[in-house]
Amino acid sequence: GYSLINRLYPDVGQLLDEKFQVVYNLTYNTIAMHCGVDTSMLRRAIWNYVHCVFGIRYDDYDYGEVNQLLERSLKVYIKTVACYPEKTTKRMYTQFWRHFKHSEKVHINLLLLEARMQAALLYALRAVTRYMT
Repeated sequence: GYSLINRLYPDVGQLLDEKFQVVYNLTYNTIAMHCGVDTSMLRRAIWNYVHCVFGIRYDDYDYGEVNQLLERSLKVYIKTVACYPEKTTKRMYTQFWRHFKHSEKVHINLLLLEARMQAALLYALRAVTRYMT
């Protein structure tokens, strides 16, 4: 998708890639009360779970990590926000990760919304590619 979008609209591919990377790499290296934690596996699990919800799967990723790292209430929340945002409730927000800071929950929302945008772009660019060939 990167090369197609750059061909249609120069430099946008780089800007979008940077946008996704900023959110993906955002971390305080904390989880709840624990400091100095590498959260990259968790961030990758959330990103890949959102893509999986939209039918995008990666051969080089072990989806067992998703089940190990994301509790059921978080997966329900992610799927609802990504697929049915109008059905998201405050109760759903408070149900997952009860002992976590709001900033961590906001980061989850940023991750899932950017991953959703990337998935939508991939589908749109695939449709454009099919139309052009």
